[in-house]
Amino acid sequence: MERSVTVRTPEAIAFYYELAGLGSRFLALCVDTGIQLGVLAVLGILAATGARGVAAIASLLHWSAKTLESTIVAAVVLTLFVLFYGYFIAFEKLWNGQTPGKRLLGIRVVRDGGYAVELASSLIRNLVRIGEFAFGFYSLSAISMVLSSENKRLGDYAAGTIVVRDRGFEVRDFRSWRRPGTDDDRSGDNPFAVLSAEELALVDRYVARRTDLDPAAARSAAAKIAAALRPKLAPELASLGDDELLTKIATRGS
Repeated sequence: MERSVTVRTPEAIAFYYELAGLGSRFLALCVDTGIQLGVLAVLGILAATGARGVAAIASLLHWSAKTLESTIVAAVVLTLFVLFYGYFIAFEKLWNGQTPGKRLLGIRVVRDGGYAVELASSLIRNLVRIGEFAFGFYSLSAISMVLSSENKRLGDYAAGTIVVRDRGFEVRDFRSWRRPGTDDDRSGDNPFAVLSAEELALVDRYVARRTDLDPAAARSAAAKIAAALRPKLAPELASLGDDELLTKIATRGS
């Protein structure tokens, strides 16, 4: 069953996200796990090939067998941790909430308010992953997602995140948000002073995500946002194209 979530700002702007289901998230995890195991296999081959070199270096440093064994164990543990958990954290931060598996399946992690996932949230949700993996190989996550109205696993609850489909980005009901401005509102040194913080945040979010959206969905979203903002702006700004206008607002005219 498909589920969706609606996020509303104080200005009554509504964002509709289609939530990623258990199936797509499991397939994304399988892709990511396959990549991790492939990298692990390559590292294992390299380690086996360089074993004699490591032993020679340890001999030159006059390491005891116990010291060498402890160092190898520490290196293996650190490598496994970085590969199986740092992988998710790094990709979700660098790829705006996506790993290779999530990108392939067209899903991404966002915060509960629809904002881009931040490093702290990614750290929390993926550290909880350790417990989810250890206790039943993600069976607790599957149960949590089935019972949750927002398809949240335990890590999502802890970090305040949801996983959504990229194509679910829409903005609706702008008539309840539109507030025509006055000539006095449009005066002053800052032509964007008439826009509220929520409106500016909406524009910033669109500009940051437009390249990740389907082109048709991006054009539709830009048209709706620009149409709501134009009545508040000076004529020379209102005459700009949808995407050009939103880009100018996002850069604050620079």
